[in-house]
Amino acid sequence: MAAFSAQDQLTRVSPPYAKARRAGEFLYVSGQLPIDNVTGKMEPGISLQAHQSMKNIMQIIEAEGLTSDNIIKVTIYLTDINHLTQVNEVYKSYFPGQLPARVALQVAALPGGSLIEIDAVAYESVVKNGTPSC
Repeated sequence: MAAFSAQDQLTRVSPPYAKARRAGEFLYVSGQLPIDNVTGKMEPGISLQAHQSMKNIMQIIEAEGLTSDNIIKVTIYLTDINHLTQVNEVYKSYFPGQLPARVALQVAALPGGSLIEIDAVAYESVVKNGTPSC
């Protein structure tokens, strides 16, 4: 099981963990804060932050040759569960096909004052209708 090959190219932030790890046909994407990979900055507001966290996940997924159709599980961490309606609007825009399984929960705080963090699990062998092919 090798560390995600392109992780150093995807962010200026250098956390002490892999951006993603493969285990067979599964790709486990670490929690993505809403930090822009080019500027290293975080925009204010839940909608912008949700978009940035999802963009970061998509960059990692796509670097591995996968798409949003391969994402089978997502966990969303929010500092205010009342933001969930706004997050849902952003979230749906990244999944034009079948939606993955998901958990959304409120946490006391996130690093850097972030309002959101999102992690994901992708499965490489997904048939066209979005159903895992095991």
